[in-house]
Amino acid sequence: MKQKDNQLDCDEQLGICGLSPEESVALESKASKKLELYVFVDPLCPECWAFEPTLKKLIHEYSHYFSVRFFVAAQLDSWNVSDKKGSESYKTMAERYEQTAANTGMPCDGDVWLENPVDSPYAPSIAIKAAEMQGRQLGTVFFRRLREMLFLEKRNIADESVLSECADLVGLDVEEFKKDIHSNCAVNALQCDVKTTKEMEVDKTPTFLFFNDCVEDGGLKVSGLYSFDVYVEIMKEMLGEAPVPKERISLEAFMNKHELAATKEVAVVYDWSERTAKAKLNELALQQKIEQIPVKHGTFWRVVRSS
Repeated sequence: MKQKDNQLDCDEQLGICGLSPEESVALESKASKKLELYVFVDPLCPECWAFEPTLKKLIHEYSHYFSVRFFVAAQLDSWNVSDKKGSESYKTMAERYEQTAANTGMPCDGDVWLENPVDSPYAPSIAIKAAEMQGRQLGTVFFRRLREMLFLEKRNIADESVLSECADLVGLDVEEFKKDIHSNCAVNALQCDVKTTKEMEVDKTPTFLFFNDCVEDGGLKVSGLYSFDVYVEIMKEMLGEAPVPKERISLEAFMNKHELAATKEVAVVYDWSERTAKAKLNELALQQKIEQIPVKHGTFWRVVRSS
């Protein structure tokens, strides 16, 4: 059994998961950041997946200015579509995935809805909250891996065996995860996300809310996908000055950090064309540091770990 790291202490009646003593150190760095970014996402939403390259770039260049908090935005558009049982709703979702991949360049395989449809949008959402009970960072890693299983591998992420497999792959305590996924704490945590989604009047995913340290200013809400420059301009407005980006890490360091990344993600983070990004990634592949993973609508690259 794996050891749980950075657990969250949860109040099952309130549905609140707070930082455990092991994670409290992170509060010091968070307190010094001037902005907070609320990200409202749906695990089935292809547009949320397509935002990953831009979000990676924001975090790599400007994370010293803001902290990020993710909310599972339940009961929104893709949930409503998949709740209409039958082949027509699955066909609609498949077309939406394919169109998003074509429009954004982020690989996304709509065939999952025709071959292995997700029969319950609730299951992956509650699983994300259960994963967060073992630490927010692990929860974020779990969420990313879960979407890789859906969008790239065409796995039914409502299947509890798939959820447990994902938990194991990212290093969660699987036995605890299996218990937590059926716990009142996970249910209440998801209900809190739903409540926040409604209070913030979020009716579309992805949606981003930027807050600064001036309570009187309120937050600035952005729904949908925009270019990277738009988000930098919002940060400038909220900060009252132009943010200064951090020095970029090397491509090899980037791959070691993320372990799996799309050509599109690398291109966006480094301001390269996809052709240049692929050439740079191929250089690492020739050194046997990464390997190419062809997928529908693009290519991913995975770090090669020595055995």
